Amino acid sequence: MSEKTFRQAYGVLQRHAENLRNQQEPNIDDLLTIVTESVAAYKVCKERIDAVEAALEQALSGAGVSGAEPLTTQHEASAPFEDDDIPF
Repeated sequence: MSEKTFRQAYGVLQRHAENLRNQQEPNIDDLLTIVTESVAAYKVCKERIDAVEAALEQALSGAGVSGAEPLTTQHEASAPFEDDDIPF
């Protein structure tokens, strides 16, 4: 997986996940290819996310914003919505 964009790599992960979910029985012959491609796609996505986080952190610190917490920390700290019908 050379020089893929985040969108392309994420698409690979989505396709493989959907393929694995919809299998009636495991296709062992394709499993190694699926895992290899998925790991490569994951690495591309992770690198892009890390680069964006670093750029945002640098931009925020350059703008004088201090003490900003990552979005995941803020979200995880909030209480879940018990009455919300949204499944995510």
